Amino acid sequence: MSFLISKTLIYAVPLMIVALAGVFAERSGVINLALEGIMIFGAFIGALTINLMQKANSFQIIDIAKDMTSNWGKVQTFLLLIMLITAAAGAIFSLLLALAAINLKADQTIGGTALNMLSPALVCFFIRLIAQQSELRMYKGDAASWFMIKKTMLGFEKTQDLGFLGETFLNKVYLTTYISIILFVVLSILLYKTRFGLRLRACGENPQAAASLGINVYKMRYSGVVISGALAGLGGFVYTLTTSNCVANGDVAGFGFLALAVMIFGNWKPLSIAGAALLFGLFKCVAASYSTLDINGDGVFLLLNISKDPVWGKVFNPHLYRLIPYVISLVVLAFTSKKSRAPKAEGIPYDKGQKCPPSKHRKRSRFSAPLACFWQREMVHSI
Repeated sequence: MSFLISKTLIYAVPLMIVALAGVFAERSGVINLALEGIMIFGAFIGALTINLMQKANSFQIIDIAKDMTSNWGKVQTFLLLIMLITAAAGAIFSLLLALAAINLKADQTIGGTALNMLSPALVCFFIRLIAQQSELRMYKGDAASWFMIKKTMLGFEKTQDLGFLGETFLNKVYLTTYISIILFVVLSILLYKTRFGLRLRACGENPQAAASLGINVYKMRYSGVVISGALAGLGGFVYTLTTSNCVANGDVAGFGFLALAVMIFGNWKPLSIAGAALLFGLFKCVAASYSTLDINGDGVFLLLNISKDPVWGKVFNPHLYRLIPYVISLVVLAFTSKKSRAPKAEGIPYDKGQKCPPSKHRKRSRFSAPLACFWQREMVHSI
């Protein structure tokens, strides 16, 4: 069970922060379908930074890594630096979407799709140019030997039993997992409990009403898209570090699109998104680790045994396990998309001269549109 929970967190955390990235963009009024492309770009920048720093032995990182038990804190500081670089890279890449959607007023769905097509092509081109092969790896070692935190690094003996909680959250874990969870909590509070968050959400609900109160809609939408890009770029690096051995190959296994499904399933609310991410992370964990998954800790690999059964194995085969997360996403979206409530102004380019949009009710009097404007202005009156 400890293995199942720790693996679920590894897959759920990238989904959480990338889904939150989508929330920031859409709450500001911009649809960010480019999450997949930004993740791919962030994963590439992270892998490239590690490769180049190892090759150049920056900050004597190679010498430090020789004694990982005593110098693990310095290596984790190196990892934090790379997280900042990948977040900055994602933010810069997302400016392409911001320019197209906010300044040029282009169709946001087409703009996001274009970036999803551009990113893997660009990444594969640079990998061919730099590494002369189809993927970019670490120059020395692997992600687990360099960045995974083990209990021996924290002063415990290798054979010492830390109990259920200790083995789950302190042994064979990545610092990126906990940093991402902290970021998720802090940014959720920023979005829903601060003046900045209220202004951002007002621009996604009714930008004309927000502008009438002196809010710079363009600035807030740029802020939402840039924060979204930073989180998506960071999520791409966290994904490739924890699940792909820090290998960049122009692919993140559809995690950006899964994050969009998590965002819609979570109804654009952080707490619901966290629960949805854990659910999807569980199924992704089953898909990736079914052959080594000991659910009860009794040494019996139930899912592997089922796949080898002469009868049940024809149905519950490895291909079915790998298909489960994507089937679940389709089923969940089919049943929840109609009940989800997206921001009213998402996908609509902001125009200063446009009047406040009328109420969506079929029966409305001549007073309904002004009243709608009035109540939406009252909503942001405290800004």
